Amino acid sequence: MTGETHGGAKHPTLTLVACILASSLAFIDGSVTNVALPAIGKDLGATPAELQWTINAYLLPLSALLLFGGAAGDHFGRRKLLIGGIALFTFASVLCAIASDLTLLLGARALQGVGAAILLPNSLATLGHAFTGEARGKAIGTWAAAGAIAGAVGPPLGGWLVDAIGWRSIFFVNVPVAAIAILIAWRHVEESVAKEIPLDWPGALTATLSLGALTWGLTIWSSHGAADSPSIVALVAGGLLALIFVGIERHRGDRAMMPLALFGSRAFAGLTVLTFLLYGALGGVLLLLPYVLIEASGYTALQAGLALLPLPLGMAIASRITGGLTSRLGPQWPLTIGSLIVAAGFALLILVEEQGSYWTMVLPGASLIAVGMSCVAAPLTTAVLATVDDRHSGTASGFNSAIARTGGLIATAIAGAVIASAGAALIAAFHAAALVGAALAALSGAAAFLTLGTVKPPPR
Repeated sequence: MTGETHGGAKHPTLTLVACILASSLAFIDGSVTNVALPAIGKDLGATPAELQWTINAYLLPLSALLLFGGAAGDHFGRRKLLIGGIALFTFASVLCAIASDLTLLLGARALQGVGAAILLPNSLATLGHAFTGEARGKAIGTWAAAGAIAGAVGPPLGGWLVDAIGWRSIFFVNVPVAAIAILIAWRHVEESVAKEIPLDWPGALTATLSLGALTWGLTIWSSHGAADSPSIVALVAGGLLALIFVGIERHRGDRAMMPLALFGSRAFAGLTVLTFLLYGALGGVLLLLPYVLIEASGYTALQAGLALLPLPLGMAIASRITGGLTSRLGPQWPLTIGSLIVAAGFALLILVEEQGSYWTMVLPGASLIAVGMSCVAAPLTTAVLATVDDRHSGTASGFNSAIARTGGLIATAIAGAVIASAGAALIAAFHAAALVGAALAALSGAAAFLTLGTVKPPPR
């Protein structure tokens, strides 16, 4: 391959394969677990609030440590951290599969989140180093498409495993994928490092505590249906810790794991807002949809998994195309139009009822969401990497992924009000959640339109 296709990597294709397999671990796990929630709740006797923590125990360390995972890769070496993250994620997956009670499951899920926080930003930063120019956009588009395929395989595969074998089997799916990813990364991925970037331990600790307090407070609030003293105290503490985190990052300047100078780029700030709103809405609605279909509409886990199939398949078909187009056209219009299409898809989910045909109550909304997200996924990632220099690529990709997972984390924490409902009340609560998701997606489109004129790194 020539210099137009990669940035000096000897094995760019194998590098791409290793990064796809690594990130697919996190994508498969997220989609599979959503389908398995009702079965986990029945087997372990979990309440609705505890079921929320099955998701949040994973998302919390993933959201809080993605920044640190990206910065650690920039400092110690992205290949080294990529392999270590895969190994930790796999070990935690086995612990999830053999967990004998909910406490052990939540602990293993948290360890999975730590592994994912290490492997995700370093898989993307490794791609950013191995490819340049238009080839980078195509590679990232392929990476996003493969992630969508993994998401497509996850729900039906997970649903079949839950129905045929049991929910524990879904965590063993990660083991063979991880083994192949480690082997390829060990033998063919080249090391890349930017050692002048120091690690930010105070920032990582403060971010983790802040997100933990905010998530705890929102989960208690939504599950109880009202704000009480513990939830208010947790939310106030989380807010104060967030302010302290910003103060720490400002004091550390370019040594921070989230350098505030990155926000000198208007485009980077706009991409951050878009990511938080859009992926928060997506995470919340896609957590609730299979749960509602199983609990209120009588779907099996396999049927609920198949119901989500149009979304990731549609993304997989178009993401590679849109990744290449963004390199030539810029990200403003794909991200704006895509977000508005997603908003329309969310709004159509109000057609979901206790009784009805899948083809009329689920497929229209899922299809529109698929079309919209195919316009967003690859262009968003490409645009984020275009706003920073190479030495901050791991930090920037980690930050953007952290924002996406933080949006999903907060949405999951709030979703307890829906999960705690039953019957007609569950359907009504889901309709309200779908409309809120539509509004957030529309706002993300406005953010893209207003901020993404010219995408370039901020001045140093």
